[in-house]
Amino acid sequence: MDVEKIGMIGTGSMGGMMSLLFAEYGIHTHYYDPSKKNIEALQSHAKESKHEDKITYHDDHKSLCEALEDGDKPKVFMFSIPHGGPADDSIDALEPYLKPGDIIMDASNEHWKATERRQARLEPKGIHYIGMGVSGGYQSARHGPSISPGGSKEALDKVFPFLQKIASKDKKGQPCVAKLGPGGCGHYVKMIHNGIEHGMMTALCEAWAIMNIGLGMDYEEIGTVFEKWNGDKERPLRDNFLIDIGADICRTKDVKGNYVLANVRDKVVQDVDNSEGTGTWAVQEGTRLHVPDPTIAVSHLFRVASADAARRETVNKALDGKGVKPAQIEGVDKAKFLEDLYNAVYASFLICFIQGLHVLSKANEENDWKLDFADVLQLWRNGCIIRSDGVVDLLETVYRSREHDNDDLLGHQTIAGELAKTYPSLKRVVLKAIEFDLHAGALSTSLEYYKYSGSTELPTQFQEAELDYFGAHMFDLKTAEPGKPVTGDHHFEWKPARGILETND
Repeated sequence: MDVEKIGMIGTGSMGGMMSLLFAEYGIHTHYYDPSKKNIEALQSHAKESKHEDKITYHDDHKSLCEALEDGDKPKVFMFSIPHGGPADDSIDALEPYLKPGDIIMDASNEHWKATERRQARLEPKGIHYIGMGVSGGYQSARHGPSISPGGSKEALDKVFPFLQKIASKDKKGQPCVAKLGPGGCGHYVKMIHNGIEHGMMTALCEAWAIMNIGLGMDYEEIGTVFEKWNGDKERPLRDNFLIDIGADICRTKDVKGNYVLANVRDKVVQDVDNSEGTGTWAVQEGTRLHVPDPTIAVSHLFRVASADAARRETVNKALDGKGVKPAQIEGVDKAKFLEDLYNAVYASFLICFIQGLHVLSKANEENDWKLDFADVLQLWRNGCIIRSDGVVDLLETVYRSREHDNDDLLGHQTIAGELAKTYPSLKRVVLKAIEFDLHAGALSTSLEYYKYSGSTELPTQFQEAELDYFGAHMFDLKTAEPGKPVTGDHHFEWKPARGILETND
């Protein structure tokens, strides 16, 4: 299917930039947006880029649909709107003008179950609904994002040439898009991407603070370290998007010559104000599917705690000077410690990928999506926030090997070897962070995850005994085979229950 014109619903930072991208490929964007601010911004960008003839505003859904009519050709729409009700409202407004064969691509950060509900609503009418994650921020939306579409095979086949055209390309020129599978798998993959992203961002911000406060490094020096980490093509943190932009952030000054970063308040609100739901959903899915994803979960909770700066200020005042204050690290060789910090960040990044992919694997089994995990990694090669060539290269090697287990990547010799090498560095960094009251929630959780994931002597031995004591929950014997997570065969009557009269006697 050759998409020559498209109906865009929502032209905020992502939708507006994608509209300009489409125009550059000669695709006429007809758009509707209730926001006067968004309309004016897009028209201004269109004028600056000389794409006014390819970007047309419509003040209602009827005229938008009429502009897309072209004989027997299906109309193609794209949503770039907040998650939840706005998509349902948009479908309600469009539905009177839709016909069998029309295609809606929902490029919002939507919950995968909402996507499947809308597919079930529209498919009996012959209308295709594709749940499509779009990653990379508004800069990638302008130049080519990473795209994760999921829906019916017929719909994906029709729009795939269009998606290949507009998607980001990796270093080999391959598009960062794939026909992932049915149902809501596209939005699920994007949700996992964002969970991994939140884990990586938290680990990296902890490393930044360790350098800034713990080692007394100024922004320029930290920017140089990030540039070196990202630029060393022989090492695993090469070509990492978050580290790359981290160098820019450390060095950027305003018109008065002041560092912009210096005046950024320490709060992340996107989760709490519900403008961003994917991080919350990713944590919920790990819990629902009984998949340990502690670095992702702790990172999410850290963001949530940061959001209410006023509450933190109140607690700080209540402590009356007795609160914890990060201090400068003493007794370390700076160069050697920075090497440890590099390895600690790498270990945490790799662990974030592993945890997210484990959740995705379990959901894939549950829903029978038949995902190709090599395709998923291809999406993350470029145009997305978690782009990290060294990590993805490693994971691709693992997924292409015969002996890998999608549910247990830690059990693969290659990954086990990488984490074993980085463990001493991660441990040293976490110990120093704890000693000098530096924040290391994601880094320390990654350390603990590594420790307990491969341990055969966990303190849960005692917890299991207590559960059996008061709840008769049963337990396995150490002399038996380790076995799968199923109820044990043994119960011990630690303290027989007594009747009321007997107790009173």
